[in-house]
Amino acid sequence: MFTFAAFCYMLSLVLCASLIFFAIWHITAFDELQADFKVPIDQGNPLHARERLRNIERICCLLRKLVLPEYSIHGLFCIMFLCAQEWLTVGLNIPLFFYNTWRYFHSPTDTKELLYDPASVMNGDTLKFCQKEAWCKMSFFVLSFFYYLYCVYWTGPSPSSESLHMVYSLVTS
Repeated sequence: MFTFAAFCYMLSLVLCASLIFFAIWHITAFDELQADFKVPIDQGNPLHARERLRNIERICCLLRKLVLPEYSIHGLFCIMFLCAQEWLTVGLNIPLFFYNTWRYFHSPTDTKELLYDPASVMNGDTLKFCQKEAWCKMSFFVLSFFYYLYCVYWTGPSPSSESLHMVYSLVTS
């Protein structure tokens, strides 16, 4: 029998793949920002410096656009598994849900910008923190993906004894 829990795990499996993609994009963007951070600003060429600042602002703007979908998808996981009464899965997802909620409302700086302000991200310590956060989320989402895959297998529709008996009779005859 197909259950709501099986549906939740299947949907989470698909959405977790998108979260893995988001995490990979974050890691790539922070690596690019790290490369920009290591290169000193070319004082002799203001055009190059302006181009580099525009690139940093563009990356930060794209990162901010991914924050709300990532947090919403993960919040959906928590709500679905809570409704399906999958308590272990809720317990595994709740710490990241609380962290995402805290991170959304507490900016690393005192600016009105919520996340990924270009000036604050280009601070060496903030950039390293964001890189570590992206790698931790990536590992969490990859582990979650395989956990959901395992749960899809165990909560999915199981063959009944009648269908097994029918398959056995077809094979033996």
